[in-house]
Amino acid sequence: MKILVTGTEGYLGSLLPPLLIERGHEVIGIDTGFYKVGWLYNGTEVTAKTFNKDIRNIILKDLQGVEAVVHMAELSNDPTGQLAPNITYDINHHGSVRLAKLAKEAGVRRFVYMSSCSVYGVATEGDVTEESPINPQTAYAECKTLVERDVMLLGDDDFSPTFMRNATAFGASPRMRFDIVLNNLAGLAWTTKEIKMTSDGTPWRPLVHALDICKAIVCAIEAPRDIVHKQIFNVGDTANNYRVKEIAEIIADIFIGCKLSFGENGADNRSYRVSFEKINTMLPGFKCDWNAQLGAQQLFNLFNQIDMAEDTFLFRGFTRLKQLEYLIRTEQLDKDFFWNHK
Repeated sequence: MKILVTGTEGYLGSLLPPLLIERGHEVIGIDTGFYKVGWLYNGTEVTAKTFNKDIRNIILKDLQGVEAVVHMAELSNDPTGQLAPNITYDINHHGSVRLAKLAKEAGVRRFVYMSSCSVYGVATEGDVTEESPINPQTAYAECKTLVERDVMLLGDDDFSPTFMRNATAFGASPRMRFDIVLNNLAGLAWTTKEIKMTSDGTPWRPLVHALDICKAIVCAIEAPRDIVHKQIFNVGDTANNYRVKEIAEIIADIFIGCKLSFGENGADNRSYRVSFEKINTMLPGFKCDWNAQLGAQQLFNLFNQIDMAEDTFLFRGFTRLKQLEYLIRTEQLDKDFFWNHK
């Protein structure tokens, strides 16, 4: 199958193509290159041919002969979304829906969209399922819900969209991110020998390893159409719902000598437990291979192997908001987040 993956120079995007290529698929990539500088280690034996292009500039010709699209190239995470909400809607909502419409026009049969469990926002009644009310708290999360709504309407006999609501990702990637909770706490534990929580750590977060997200994508691409057509899947494992406090304690246990302390109730009110029963019972071949303990140990081993220094951990290329602010401040990006070629 010929598959177009958007965001191949990102945290997840750098891990997915090798898995697809290994299974005999032809993969091409598109990435605008915002995070090209963020390369932590040489961790992939094969990469996909990637075109340097903003998703807002994709044309019909780019999709010729493509049988499936995996779309993950958006402005990622809540702080980045709040940096310029109008641009977040332009890229994440309008850009993604435009891509889906082009894909349908080009005859693409499958469209796998990377959504997020953040659409649930604040949930207090048990483990939320794909049928639970959504309650997005940020521009980033709201855009996910809008894309789901609009692309779902495009589904028909010839165009089959699938929506993957990923839990909060963690784990090693060559295009590393240190702005997500487990990775960030692990980096702090390694470089400062201290995790000093500003909150009491009581909010719930569902976690999923980056490689398990990639596994879910592969399963969705290869599943019989009737199983995934116009379906939403929470991606993760119900056993991997953790309080933030528990995540910190797991890391402190593995990163020997790390001091751990907690604060008062934090300003971030997002808290939700998620049920992953649907994906684990409906999607052939899917089961998570990782939990927080294994992920923390993986990061400890990696940091030890590459002798990671504090300046590496703090480098802007590994934090989405820092890197975008740098590109804007240095006028490499214009006000609409297009590259400034002057």
